[in-house]
Amino acid sequence: MYIEYILGLISFFTSVIAGVVGFGGGMLLIAVLPLFLNPSLIIPIHGITQLASNSSRMIFSLKDVQWSLLPKFLVGSIIGVSLFGFFLSNISTEYIPTCIGGYIILNLWSARFSKFIKKYENYYFIGFLQTGLGLIVGATGPLSLTVLTKELSSKDEIIATSSMFMTISHLAKIPVFMAIGVSLFGHFNLLMFMIFGSVLGSFVGTKLRLASNNDKLILVIKVLLSLMAVRMLASSITL
Repeated sequence: MYIEYILGLISFFTSVIAGVVGFGGGMLLIAVLPLFLNPSLIIPIHGITQLASNSSRMIFSLKDVQWSLLPKFLVGSIIGVSLFGFFLSNISTEYIPTCIGGYIILNLWSARFSKFIKKYENYYFIGFLQTGLGLIVGATGPLSLTVLTKELSSKDEIIATSSMFMTISHLAKIPVFMAIGVSLFGHFNLLMFMIFGSVLGSFVGTKLRLASNNDKLILVIKVLLSLMAVRMLASSITL
């Protein structure tokens, strides 16, 4: 029973982090789960817990969600999960972190690259990549967050809309898990503790974010995204 309590508490703290800055909690959680769970359970339990974290964060900030972006992202997500799900066992993940890390760094800090990529950057494509790649790698949420940080000026709109996007991405994983025969009925209590911790963490994180300075938090988001991208690039070089 102690594992349920520990992972519920960890889910709470990681969800608080994501509630304040919009990302990072899921990456911390997936780094911890191997210490407690069988490898076959890590991705499914992480996906369901993150679905609870992101959907609750979206609900607590509904007025800030930019719903006009939903249809494009949703169409891209459906295509992405269909294609990546079909080819799941044949997709090489070796260079994906490098590409994501390089894209984030250049898009946030290079005006020339940002201007160039904007010609091709749209929410159909972001939905396709974020949701499709989400089946095989953990750090895809920053893809949409990077674009939203450039296009929206309110920290609450950025994080609420990103939460909506990530909710769709995690929802899309469930049919894939079911199709490959993943069953979590024997881990119901664990999931309940982790879901409760995630929802409570989203509530606390949202309250902290609403009280924070808009411009300073957006800068913090950009810096943390950049540090995450540098870590992805560094880890790929050392492979």
